Amino acid sequence: MRLATFEANGRVSWGAAVNGGIVDLSKKFGAKYPALIDAIRGGEAALAELRAGAQGAADHKLSQLKFLPPVPGAEKIICVGINYPERTAEYKDEREKPKYPNLFVRFPSSLVGHGENILRPKVSEQFDYEGEIVLVIGKAGRNVAREKALSHIFGMTLGNEGSVRDWLRHGKFNVTQGKNFDASGSLGPWMVTADEIDLARPLRLMTRVNGEVRQDDTTASLIFDFPYLLNYISTFMTLDPGDLILTGTPTGAGARFDPPKWLKPGDVVEVEVEGIGTLRNGVVDEGAPGAA
Repeated sequence: MRLATFEANGRVSWGAAVNGGIVDLSKKFGAKYPALIDAIRGGEAALAELRAGAQGAADHKLSQLKFLPPVPGAEKIICVGINYPERTAEYKDEREKPKYPNLFVRFPSSLVGHGENILRPKVSEQFDYEGEIVLVIGKAGRNVAREKALSHIFGMTLGNEGSVRDWLRHGKFNVTQGKNFDASGSLGPWMVTADEIDLARPLRLMTRVNGEVRQDDTTASLIFDFPYLLNYISTFMTLDPGDLILTGTPTGAGARFDPPKWLKPGDVVEVEVEGIGTLRNGVVDEGAPGAA
């Protein structure tokens, strides 16, 4: 099932994407599950209710909606850096394969939904894209065993981990600044529940800019696979329902071209994974007409 959070007629709702439209599940279940994150916390019982409720006719056309990030209210947004082996070579600094994942966090204000513009900040022209697969946690866990880790995934969505490259190096040991400019990244268009994704096979991730393929790889290449990430992260924190893990981006970010291919106003970035969908966002300058 494809579950989305959206705004229609000035009202924020959530529902199931079906046949080119949305069944507004908040109308049916809003008293019990005010937001999608509440339904995620309801686990398998809630999912069964949603499946039954999504059988009716669509309430809205997709074209009529403003998409929001699928899971507003996520307590933690955790990002994994340099998780595809070719990216280690991209840096051209002879770094070794990492022993442990490189982790950092993003904040909700840095992310917009599908179809919305992402913002190139006023302070930099080094605005870049990073297409990623995003895990949505469905079951709380601490010290999650690798062999049980996939059972903690409620679903998956897509992310464009928009980065302001020169701001990633303002501090010696952190990248927080360059990853958290307002509306610089995106999530969506919806979350696909894990029961509709074959986690036993590699997922192919592609990123296009203005139709040109820039990133193309599969999760078979991951240095740290999904079970490892859940096991490692849950060693030092409890993973809660609705938490998001952005699992890393393949080689081909704009910074790694010679000369670099920075995003500029008018560009369109698409992140696609078969079985999940396509996340699409335009690029505008901060403060320009059409800016979020």
